Amino acid sequence: MPYRKTLLVSGEIYHVFNRSVAHQPIFPSETYYQRGLEVLSYYNNLNPPIRFSHFARLPSSLKNQILESLNKDNQKLVKILAFCLMPNHIHFLLKEIREKGISTFMRKFQDSYAKYFNTRTKRSGSLFQSMFKAVRILTEEQLLHVTRYIHLNPVTAYILKDLNELSNYSWSSYPIYIGKQSSDIISTNEILGFFSSKDKFIKFTEDQIDYQRELDKIKHLLLE
Repeated sequence: MPYRKTLLVSGEIYHVFNRSVAHQPIFPSETYYQRGLEVLSYYNNLNPPIRFSHFARLPSSLKNQILESLNKDNQKLVKILAFCLMPNHIHFLLKEIREKGISTFMRKFQDSYAKYFNTRTKRSGSLFQSMFKAVRILTEEQLLHVTRYIHLNPVTAYILKDLNELSNYSWSSYPIYIGKQSSDIISTNEILGFFSSKDKFIKFTEDQIDYQRELDKIKHLLLE
């Protein structure tokens, strides 16, 4: 049985990521991406009253009542600092704020989304690889680098043509960071606190795209 080498410690921040089985696409259209975001938000609550699959079928009035209750309760499993949903993998920057918060959040997110995906595509079996990876963030420099790495992923992987499209990539937290979208899914204060303005954050992120693409090429060469 697989075991985790990296201990998930309360108060610490981790780069958490996982891939699909056999690198198959897991977000084949915007409908799937949107479902992923909704599941991500819903299952970051400590005690959701019903499964998301049932919640999704409720009328809007009942959905709003449940969400208002959860927001009032404000008990989260993790603090989400950044995220990016990619065609066949996922990236999160998460802070462990309660015991087993990250493990519980990832299990619920992956299980719920996999059931949805399998039902929609008439497949069976695991969708994600057996155990998600988690890398502990040890320094402020690493924290900022990983945030940038996560946000640049769609451009690095040539999912997007250029940086002009990145600010509208709704399946990552980058548009939220730069003020193009609003969302209560993530907490931006911890990262933006390192910059005197959003323009400085944007420059820090976008000036490194060519360098990151070169690193990505080297990574693939080393893995082959």
